[in-house]
Amino acid sequence: MNTRTEALTPSEALRRYRWITLLSKLPLVLLWPRFLGPCIAAFVAPDLWLLYEMLVPNASRLGRIRTRFATQAREVWLTIDDGPDPRTTPALLDMLESHGARAIFFVIGQKARSHPDLMRGIAARGHEIGNHTDTHPLGFFWAAGPRRTAEEVDGCTNAIAETAGSKLQFFRSPAGIKNVFLFGILAKRRMAFLGWSGRARELGCLSPERPLRRLVRAARPGAILLVHESGGNPNVRLAVIEGILKHLGREGFRCVLPDPPEIP
Repeated sequence: MNTRTEALTPSEALRRYRWITLLSKLPLVLLWPRFLGPCIAAFVAPDLWLLYEMLVPNASRLGRIRTRFATQAREVWLTIDDGPDPRTTPALLDMLESHGARAIFFVIGQKARSHPDLMRGIAARGHEIGNHTDTHPLGFFWAAGPRRTAEEVDGCTNAIAETAGSKLQFFRSPAGIKNVFLFGILAKRRMAFLGWSGRARELGCLSPERPLRRLVRAARPGAILLVHESGGNPNVRLAVIEGILKHLGREGFRCVLPDPPEIP
């Protein structure tokens, strides 16, 4: 289901966190040392809550995340992360065209600047392009400050504008990781955070069978499906995408694009 939580500004997010921290740590002062266990739990609770919201994909208390879209038809959004990649993008574009499918390519800014021809190809084939940060900072994005967060968002946006000229409406961070500044920054740039309702999780897989089964289980009207085109074995990546496209075709599904604007 779609979440309805509105985006918090950076100051609102920090203020909410400080109040939760203060109120939950108060028992430590009042009850120590008689109730040591509850005091320790109260001390760490807000930090664990915040870590959960930042690190768990599709957790949406910090801001709105779309995980489905409304439709009465047998339609899905196919989203493809981590490109462009010369090992996969040309074949992938041909594959999508042969199936009459459209996709949302969440590209990395640095890769977009390195492969402008592939970016132009994605746009020319009628696909949508989304922002997947400038450097894909998987290890520390949850702890990024407002300046670095804005640099990651704006760097990718600028790279897309320079190479494909596409206007953006969607953002997706690496592995769905958030921080307390992100949603305020996205709101100012009129971009929505796009999550997913099913993902292949194909990293490290030596064959396409298990990732494909995950996607098949998630394929329902209004589903947002996540696959990757870079990292790991490119042949497995392409086989997973080919497999889900064939399954969707057999089941009468179409891979469609959002009708702009999809931003609230």
